[in-house]
Amino acid sequence: MTSASLLLWIVLGITLQIALWLGISFWRHWGEYQALRTGVGSDGGMAVPVKETLPSASEPASVAAWSGFRSFRVDRKEIEDGAQSICSFYLVPEDKQPLPEFKPGQFLTFRLDVPAPDGHTEQITRCYSLSDAPHAGFYRVSIKRVPAPAGSAYPPGRSSNYFHDHVQVGDVLQVRAPGGHFHIDRSDAPVVLIGGGIGITPVLSMLNWCMAEQPGREVWLYYGVRNSNEPIKRSHLEALSATYPNFHLRLCFSDPLPGDQLGRVYHHQGRVDVALFRTELPLKPYHFYICGPTPMMESLVLGLEDWGVPESRIHYEAFGPASIKRSANPTAVEPVVATQSDIVVTFAKSGKQIPWQPGMGSLLDFAEANGVKVESSCRAGSCGCCQTTIKAGEVAYGHAPDFDPEPGSCLLCSCTPKTSVTLEA
Repeated sequence: MTSASLLLWIVLGITLQIALWLGISFWRHWGEYQALRTGVGSDGGMAVPVKETLPSASEPASVAAWSGFRSFRVDRKEIEDGAQSICSFYLVPEDKQPLPEFKPGQFLTFRLDVPAPDGHTEQITRCYSLSDAPHAGFYRVSIKRVPAPAGSAYPPGRSSNYFHDHVQVGDVLQVRAPGGHFHIDRSDAPVVLIGGGIGITPVLSMLNWCMAEQPGREVWLYYGVRNSNEPIKRSHLEALSATYPNFHLRLCFSDPLPGDQLGRVYHHQGRVDVALFRTELPLKPYHFYICGPTPMMESLVLGLEDWGVPESRIHYEAFGPASIKRSANPTAVEPVVATQSDIVVTFAKSGKQIPWQPGMGSLLDFAEANGVKVESSCRAGSCGCCQTTIKAGEVAYGHAPDFDPEPGSCLLCSCTPKTSVTLEA
């Protein structure tokens, strides 16, 4: 055999190996693409295998959630951002009893006695996301001060300003147990976490839990703010990015300051959008977790659906899910809205019997429009303030509320009558 023939056989062998490698790689990526596009993986088809992760010993011991409100003392306060508009509150139980485990992404509900214009105090209820992974001895919430809207007669946010200005270390707050259906799953499926502004708080809880309990899990974080004054826990995020090779941090500035250098201070100029995902994310069956302003969530949810991401892999903060418009989907749950003119709503305590008018909104809106006083707060199915006993009839929900009402009761802010109904209000 001549040297030329030997060289030819070597070249042919190398070419065959490269072709075989490319074929295997293509087949694997094609399978992942099909799982991402069709969602077959969720039914046991071609998706990357998902392995359930058992709770680790570092998680809080299994403790039953308390009912009603429980006293917590403020152990520490920390300003988190350059603009000094976000403050973290570390809460420890007054009774020193163990804390129940929560799912990363859930929230706490607070009952607050805030100053009223007449000099007295008024009791209000508000929900704030937990902003850290579960710990055995404390909870943490991070709250942004909400100023009065520029050029409007609306006042500044009552609860957020109350926390910033009046709640001090040592103060005792009334807190309901963690709740909410927006939380990360415990599989090893790759995830994309997306936080806009203060919407980073539940996402940060998910991230911290993943890095502590699943350091090998592929995690991308897209954090959208205006400029370098606004990110919270920036040094912490950068330290995680440097420590864990499977964590990919992307700071996105929509209105950077003159000194904010692209590539050094932040990673992408502009808002977080699907076009950015298309350029950076490999073809894998990611789960997307989104929390931020309603316009951001709405554009991302619709954009991900158009991209072919299955609805089952798109999760978003549930404090206002009714405001998120979804594209037409035969598997989506549509609100059940009564259209019959013979439906009557009876408010037993108020002694009022009123024909239901479709288009009036929720039963809470209907009650208030007809002079029936009902305690309410979040108006989005999160706090449980408007929970009311159903004495007769049925109601229907347009979306599953975060607060799980007691059997035989409903959340007036999130439902409409399905039949004539009698309410204890």
